[in-house]
Amino acid sequence: MNLVALAQRREEISLCYPVMAQLRPQYSLDQFVSQVEDQMKEGYHLAYLVDENVIKSVAGFRISQNLAWGKFLYVDDLVSDKNYRHSGVGTVLFEWIVDYAKYNQCQQLHLDSGVQRYQAHRFYIRRGMDISSHHFVLSLA
Repeated sequence: MNLVALAQRREEISLCYPVMAQLRPQYSLDQFVSQVEDQMKEGYHLAYLVDENVIKSVAGFRISQNLAWGKFLYVDDLVSDKNYRHSGVGTVLFEWIVDYAKYNQCQQLHLDSGVQRYQAHRFYIRRGMDISSHHFVLSLA
């Protein structure tokens, strides 16, 4: 049975690392936990889907507001364990996030996806998302 929960404690954050590292391999376990704890101070949430006592999908997101979008939920990270992709766990977690956004009275849900992530693009389009803009970056370091 799929259960989605929000990581609240350091131990829960640590348990999400093996899945998140598949998307964000640049972090060690300690760096990941520290980074998530810092981001949580600014409103970041880490949701995870557990099935048969195994974390199969993880998502990081935040709720914010701006003039362009009003109140919105922004998905920073969404990844399913490579061993469980195409099994529906990503869809369950995505739908949970959509429900969470609606419950929190967000008008929109936003995310960025790397241009090379074609499977992710198909996943989002199948869930009703539109490609609505280009994202520009200027490295300052």
